Amino acid sequence: MEKLDRALTAAVNELKQKGTAKGKELVLTGVKPATDTNCPRFYVEGYGDKEFIKMNSNSYLGLSLRKDMIEAEEDAAKTFGVGPGGVRFISGTYKAHTDLEEKLARFLGREAAMIFSSAYVTSLGVLVPLCTADTVYISDELNHNCIIQAMRLSRPAGKFIYKHNDMADAEAKIKEAIGKGKRALVVTDGIFSMRGDNAPLKELIDLCHKYNDQFEEGVISVVDDSHGIGAFGETGRGTEEYCGTKCDVMIGTLGKAFGVNGGFVATSAATVEFLRETAPMYIYSNPITVSETKAATKALEILDSDEGRKIIKHVAAMTKRFEDGIIAAGYETIPGPHPVVPLMVRDTARTADIVKWLTEHGVLATGLNYPVVPKGDEEIRFQVTGEHKPADIDYVIDVLKKYQEAH
Repeated sequence: MEKLDRALTAAVNELKQKGTAKGKELVLTGVKPATDTNCPRFYVEGYGDKEFIKMNSNSYLGLSLRKDMIEAEEDAAKTFGVGPGGVRFISGTYKAHTDLEEKLARFLGREAAMIFSSAYVTSLGVLVPLCTADTVYISDELNHNCIIQAMRLSRPAGKFIYKHNDMADAEAKIKEAIGKGKRALVVTDGIFSMRGDNAPLKELIDLCHKYNDQFEEGVISVVDDSHGIGAFGETGRGTEEYCGTKCDVMIGTLGKAFGVNGGFVATSAATVEFLRETAPMYIYSNPITVSETKAATKALEILDSDEGRKIIKHVAAMTKRFEDGIIAAGYETIPGPHPVVPLMVRDTARTADIVKWLTEHGVLATGLNYPVVPKGDEEIRFQVTGEHKPADIDYVIDVLKKYQEAH
């Protein structure tokens, strides 16, 4: 391994010199339960008994520490064990899996749904089988890495990348693709996870309909709304609900707003049947556990209720409070109702310095630099959840104000 280790060490050192290495990961060691006025506090390895507010969690509804969620998972584990014991087509399919798939399909108004082991794997497991040698991709330039990797693995007839959320350019790319493939897959994030802005789905799907007859096998809209479903829209049905439209193939996650683990696709029954027979990421990989499935089902029940709508409203209110606060403190953001609130720094060194300041003051937030975001878009991504209380939001704003004063 000596020669390989030298080469790999040199590659990592190059990332560090460029300032693009992610660096050592923070290790969480414990949780202090929430109170009536404060969200949970977390303990981090190397920081002793210092308490941290988590402002970098994807668990938008704040469900993962709820007693009823934990009980749902524990009860299933006691009955079925801690693992599925096999892939789905051998002996790994349990009633809990098929029940959740039916409920997800119903929640999103689709004929069928299927679960994957993660949302990242779902995008790979959907896009790769749907792409043939006669398929072209039309994709937003800021789509998530899972979409980019899926397109690379697919070996399509062509790839056409349009400027972020630019529908004139998207239309130009669709027109350019005519005659270059029988099938067109128009792919976008619903919510762009680094920025918190949403795709203009109504306009994009209208374009798909407009040019559908120009392709022998149609123009198919595929949306990865992992950051939208559960956290966006009046009832948590995501970017589709917010934009008032419906795509052909919806990809989502159980690991963000649902607070559990796993991914899923919801679409037509024929497409789901095809994917069950052809998606290697599904066929040859264990599903999520029965206990995780039961917890996700509980999360869906909470979301699709009056309580769920109250949580969504609370998240929206806390998001607005935080967004207004950082703007008042002199920072730049990308305004919007989604609970991803980016603090645009636009400088790698300053991004690292603010993250360090936040950490010193007990706030966990994520600094994002190139190549995770484009050069010039360096930022700190804050994420508001259902667990955050007004006092938590105000504390973080105050920490950011003090940074401005000190620098």
